Amino acid sequence: ARRLYREKYRPGFHFTSRRGWNNDSNGLVFFKGEWHLYYQHNPYGIKWGNMHWGHAVSEDLVHWKELPIALYPQRFGDWCFSGSAVVDVDNTGGFQEGGEPAIVVAYTSTGRGECIAYSNDRGRTFAEFEGNPVVEHKGRDPKVIWYEPGGHWVMALYHEVDDKRTIAFYTSKDLKAWEFASLIDGFYECPELFELAVDGDAGNRKWVLHAADGDYMVGAFDGRVFTPESGKHKFSHGNCFYASQTYSGVPAEDGRRIQIAWGRVEMPGMPFNQMMLFPVELTLRTTGEGVRLAARPVREIERLHETSRSWEDLTVPMGRNPIPGVEGELLHIRAALRTDGVEKLGFVIRGTEVVYDVGEQRLACLDKTAPVSPVEGVLRLELLVDRTSIEIFANDGRVYMPMGATLPDDNKSIQILAEGGPAGIESLEVHALRSIWP
Repeated sequence: ARRLYREKYRPGFHFTSRRGWNNDSNGLVFFKGEWHLYYQHNPYGIKWGNMHWGHAVSEDLVHWKELPIALYPQRFGDWCFSGSAVVDVDNTGGFQEGGEPAIVVAYTSTGRGECIAYSNDRGRTFAEFEGNPVVEHKGRDPKVIWYEPGGHWVMALYHEVDDKRTIAFYTSKDLKAWEFASLIDGFYECPELFELAVDGDAGNRKWVLHAADGDYMVGAFDGRVFTPESGKHKFSHGNCFYASQTYSGVPAEDGRRIQIAWGRVEMPGMPFNQMMLFPVELTLRTTGEGVRLAARPVREIERLHETSRSWEDLTVPMGRNPIPGVEGELLHIRAALRTDGVEKLGFVIRGTEVVYDVGEQRLACLDKTAPVSPVEGVLRLELLVDRTSIEIFANDGRVYMPMGATLPDDNKSIQILAEGGPAGIESLEVHALRSIWP
């Protein structure tokens, strides 16, 4: 207990379970001031298996408190696989007891099918709907949303039919009786469906559909059928992104579309394994290629800023140049880099390069690369550096590259890399972060 949250490779500001394995984020829902994070969890070991729903809550999307397990399997072999959660504000399912609406979850019971459970104690404990399963099919991972124009619920499900990987859509008025609506091909596991304003224009809204790898289509949805207008487009260019979900129940005054994904990162020698990627805000932006998703860290990251340094209009000579007086384990870096007069530029973070090839217009880290073009001669980078990851955001989130990498304890240096000429830096901020753990 004395070492809890102080382990050598415990991420400092990414959620990890106290003990055991975690994978997919499940049931992301905001209710009564709390951001709920349910997740696939093996409480008995550090490898995948024995799937339960773990549970944590946060008041600020940054500091997390792990609570007791939310969903237990009914029996060995009938595991609680992935699913989603909603607040049934109008009590359409009749599950509410008392003055507050129920939180309702839909999840895959591997021995029965798609099941419904409900909570009347703010998501702490759940009761099974006696009519389970509500859908039986070959597939899993129900994502439930409220479709306001039609006044009904929609369930998007991973579904296998005739050896095809598809997403099936079902509809319901009461979360209990579900009717098949349509299929769309080309997606595998953990479907996600949401609507966003394009460039913040509430009069121009489009729907986004994706599955576990994050590759997405942009299009229209009429409550029953998704009609793609473009896609599939690559979302994550990193090495550890999988099985993300976005929050339901976010208040209108907040209005953000917030996503948390599973960070597939091994934690060597630790009594816990895997992590969640840092929460990001998703937006739709018009680009030269069309309407595309962008992802940026939620603004609450600034609550962890401990000490900060900033520079403007720097010229850095060729080579690997340390930033004077700057090093650390947990960092938030923002930079605007001028790309003229240099062949390659970027950072060396505790020995790991994040480098931009100006000629090829590609950003690289470890074994992953992503195409990105400077805007008016400037490349904007935002980096979140933790003990086992570097999350990279380029050009205000147009490119998202979360990278799992166990960074060495004996190297906490930060350097600017420049090849083929000096590096021009329009602006640079380096914020040392405090840990989220007690």
